[in-house]
Amino acid sequence: MNRLTSTILGAAALTMLAALPARADLLVGIAGPMTGPNAALGEQIKRGGEKAVEDFNAKGGVIGQKLQAVVGDDVCDPKQAVSVANDMVAKKVNVVIGHVCSSSSIPASSVYAEANIVEISPSSTNPKYTERGLANAFRVCGRDDDQGPTAAKWVVNKYKGQKVAVIDDKQTYGKGLADAFRVELNKDGVKEVVDDEITAGEKDYSALVSKLKEAGVKVIFYGGYYAEAGLIVRQAKEQGLSAVLIGGDGLADPAFAQIGGPASDGTLMTFGPDLKQDPANGDLVKWFESQKYDPEAYTLYSYAAIQAWAGAVTKAGSADATKVEAALRGNKFQTTMGTVGFDAKGDNTQPGFRVYVWKDGKSIYAE
Repeated sequence: MNRLTSTILGAAALTMLAALPARADLLVGIAGPMTGPNAALGEQIKRGGEKAVEDFNAKGGVIGQKLQAVVGDDVCDPKQAVSVANDMVAKKVNVVIGHVCSSSSIPASSVYAEANIVEISPSSTNPKYTERGLANAFRVCGRDDDQGPTAAKWVVNKYKGQKVAVIDDKQTYGKGLADAFRVELNKDGVKEVVDDEITAGEKDYSALVSKLKEAGVKVIFYGGYYAEAGLIVRQAKEQGLSAVLIGGDGLADPAFAQIGGPASDGTLMTFGPDLKQDPANGDLVKWFESQKYDPEAYTLYSYAAIQAWAGAVTKAGSADATKVEAALRGNKFQTTMGTVGFDAKGDNTQPGFRVYVWKDGKSIYAE
């Protein structure tokens, strides 16, 4: 190759490189159900995560490097979650904020562990997620073995002598939560009169409602997500079943009230602290509202997850996963959730759960 040819080829290569989009220094994966029946929950973590990325970039990034969000849609399906995880690995993301559903986070975390990528879930509550000794798995939300007992104690104290049913959707999150509720309920001396399950995605719950009516059920604990819960409360009211439904954080989206309609009023659910009520988050909440979006439920939890990771990267002085994992476990971070720290398993050291009640399409603290 002569000097002229070399120069021409070199110039051409530089031109091609210049035409390529600039790659951010640090890639932040955001994984969850962006489509499908649980898409509202995926929208929450996507909105919160993308806003955090935007805000960090406005301040110069993290350790002098800009962030870029990479979104993956797992539809809350375990197999799709593994596919998304492999895609995140191929793209060399530095952290994954997600997944949403425990049934997705658990298998995906094994993929990330093999590739040594930090995963911080804003919403996966099944204990198994952090019980396997993986160095890379963290969560800012609480666990079902805290959430279930919170709901059970509420039922025992507020509905003394009432007949209770326990229903779940057979999925990792729903069944795990229902099991945790049942254990505490039984420990407190109450035995459920109906113990049943549904299949996620079903539309007709008339047979279930008839069974609950026949048993004289007054309290229904449901382990599952908002789409099915909304249909159950609506069909229960249509069939004249007077019973209160209590569920977990899977109900934490206005879509539940839209599906359930007026029948959703009075439904109870457990969830972490309402971050929108923290004055420290006032400006952030106003920004979301200016975009015609209500930052419900896990929106600000996703934001907090990125804050914690960014804080750990800053402490470590590097985005190297091993160093970041050590920094996450060895420090506390100021976030939209307040001060966040992680124990040896990767669990938030002080998440806590509250009981909420749905009224006029919104969830508020129950009294």
